[in-house]
Amino acid sequence: MIDNKRKKLRRSSTSARPYPFRARARCFKVLPGIWLILMMLIPGLSSARGSRPQANQSPALSGKISISGAWALYPLAVRWAEEFQKENPGVKIDLQAGGAGKGMADVLAGLVDIGMVSRNIYPEELARGALPLAVARDAVVGTLNQNNPFLPIILRQGLTRDQLRAIYVEGKIKYWEELLGQSGRTPIRVYTRSDACGAAETWAAFLGAHQEDLQGIAIYGDPGLAEAVRRDPYGLGFNNLNFAYSPETLKPHQGLVIVPLDVNQDSQISPEESFYQDRDRLTAGISAGLYPSPPARDLYLVIKKTRPSRAVLIFLDWVLVQGQSLVEAAGYLKLDARTVERERQKIKELNPKEESK
Repeated sequence: MIDNKRKKLRRSSTSARPYPFRARARCFKVLPGIWLILMMLIPGLSSARGSRPQANQSPALSGKISISGAWALYPLAVRWAEEFQKENPGVKIDLQAGGAGKGMADVLAGLVDIGMVSRNIYPEELARGALPLAVARDAVVGTLNQNNPFLPIILRQGLTRDQLRAIYVEGKIKYWEELLGQSGRTPIRVYTRSDACGAAETWAAFLGAHQEDLQGIAIYGDPGLAEAVRRDPYGLGFNNLNFAYSPETLKPHQGLVIVPLDVNQDSQISPEESFYQDRDRLTAGISAGLYPSPPARDLYLVIKKTRPSRAVLIFLDWVLVQGQSLVEAAGYLKLDARTVERERQKIKELNPKEESK
């Protein structure tokens, strides 16, 4: 049954040497026209020689690259695409977000060259020829409305994995007072994702489940889910890190508060657990291993082994080398050197498909 549910969710220039032209003075008088013609031709010859490509130069890179998939990778992929196209103006990159499930389905069906995937790759996807390349790291975070009447106590004591599981998976806790040991019946309005996505699958994995096990009001896309919680004082949701925090201020988006996780389950957020105030502090916490994994996770660009073009392979290698310099400024975590070399080796083992003439 779970397998059936999961299937529903997926889908040069060298200058010419001067001519040794030593005509006598009378030649200038007798043949002025020839002199003018030669003066016009020589620069042209120089230019023609200089425009020939050298034998050891590679042809300019050209072609089209299509990419679709995870919202989590979309902001970073936009930066990569823009910079790569500046360096390679003959390449056009078409980029669309739509969820990790769509990215994987599209690449396996040959509809796109690269799929953006923000979850672990399933064995059946590997069996169909999917080749995942880790390209960055980020995390999924829980979100609350800034006007939640119980916000002070939640920020003080945090929420545990077990409490979130009881809300999202088991459906045992339905009221904020019940969650916090108080009397009352203020409903917890739970929000999840309607599209097959890495954020929901990663959040569910943190809770020991799968996306199809998550209860709540299903909303399409990262922006949609963030907006739903922002409008609901009693809402509880989750978002990819770069949709929970503003890229301009690096603070949580207006109207949102990040759920602090009580990792050691002592009913208080210790200084070591308090790093949600801005994006940089959270990414530092992830890097230090203070934020659990999942919901911290690797992000992947996935290709199908049988169809990578030269442009695709060069782009992917660029992402793993030059592209890493853009990762941290975009709010993600860079790969370590060992992981970069491991992923580059996967690319080196592939042969690009023949380009159509």
